[in-house]
Amino acid sequence: MEISYILNELAEERDDYFRAIAPPIMQTSNFAFSKVADLRNAFADEYSTWLYSRGLNPTVDILRKKLAALDGAEDCLVFNSGAAAIFAAVLANVKAGDHIVSVKNPYTWAQRTFDVILKRFQVTTTYVDGTDTDNFRKAIQPNTTLIYLESPNSWFLDLQDLPAVAALAKQHNLITICDNSYCTPLYQQPIAMGIDLVLQSATKYIGGHSDTVAGVLSGSSTIMARIFNSEYMTVGSGIQPFNAWLLIRGLRTLPARLERIDRSTREVLQFLKTQPRIEKVCFPLDPGFPQYKLAQRQMKGACGLVTFYLKAQSAATIEAFCESLKHILMAVSWGGHESLILPKCAGMQPGEFNPSDPAHRSLRLYVGLEDPAYLVADIAAALEAISHLS
Repeated sequence: MEISYILNELAEERDDYFRAIAPPIMQTSNFAFSKVADLRNAFADEYSTWLYSRGLNPTVDILRKKLAALDGAEDCLVFNSGAAAIFAAVLANVKAGDHIVSVKNPYTWAQRTFDVILKRFQVTTTYVDGTDTDNFRKAIQPNTTLIYLESPNSWFLDLQDLPAVAALAKQHNLITICDNSYCTPLYQQPIAMGIDLVLQSATKYIGGHSDTVAGVLSGSSTIMARIFNSEYMTVGSGIQPFNAWLLIRGLRTLPARLERIDRSTREVLQFLKTQPRIEKVCFPLDPGFPQYKLAQRQMKGACGLVTFYLKAQSAATIEAFCESLKHILMAVSWGGHESLILPKCAGMQPGEFNPSDPAHRSLRLYVGLEDPAYLVADIAAALEAISHLS
């Protein structure tokens, strides 16, 4: 299915809404029935009709069909956050006493799900270095039910060999979940590589304007229906119609934005690699990246996240660098129009900073839609501002 068709035409029945180019926002909580039999059928199978917008809604359904097609999936659900999508995907595939194998250093709220929520029900998690597929094999236990992946990782950018892990999981009858927020479906399709469930934070590139929060979970129709009728409806974590409409709007320009971001990132990357104050730069599609060949096989592009390590003996120096930036904003997340910086040391107390630990000196840069020369000049000025600091 052509990308242009998915983004601009799929699921848009314009004759049903006055031939409007943009679909309407069905901002309703409820739907009426003229026949008791129809209402009875809706109660019996809410996944096939519109009954109450906590479940399905016409505007949300347009978005669901587009996102499922982009992922190459049979179906998808859209949540009010990426964290909600993670929680539902994981919770739907474990029971008390089960075991999970996860990549190390997953997204914060994935790890909280494993270490705080599921721990209460004796669900245990083993974290492994996912750059070696054999580590997953070694970690599998008799009660393992799930392998959780994040490729690339959103901070240190580690990749997993998705076809290899998927094949391993199938040998042991395990469910695989992969967070694809870094690449989006345009630059990587885990389902085509054998992964069962793929999720992403639609807050990022899908929305693209930093004005809405959402999450996507895609997979088979059978699994999606099971999650809808349990975790999705029970927790009430579905997206609202207006936010779904914002994401449909964001999809229209997704290829153009990603192309611009990808091109600009490479220009900024080349600048960073020449700076003596920067110890190391990580980007999956840079030839110097340890997993470069794997990235080439699995990914069509790498978008805008770059991690680099500043030479600094104190957190104060890193803080001074970040606070000297005039145009790159200091904030979490990524994928919007604006460029962002996030220092790892912001997540720790000053006394915990250890300059001998490269992770403590790492910064995550997101390259947005600004002119790359504009961003390079801002970084250069901030590096100059700390030139006298150790």
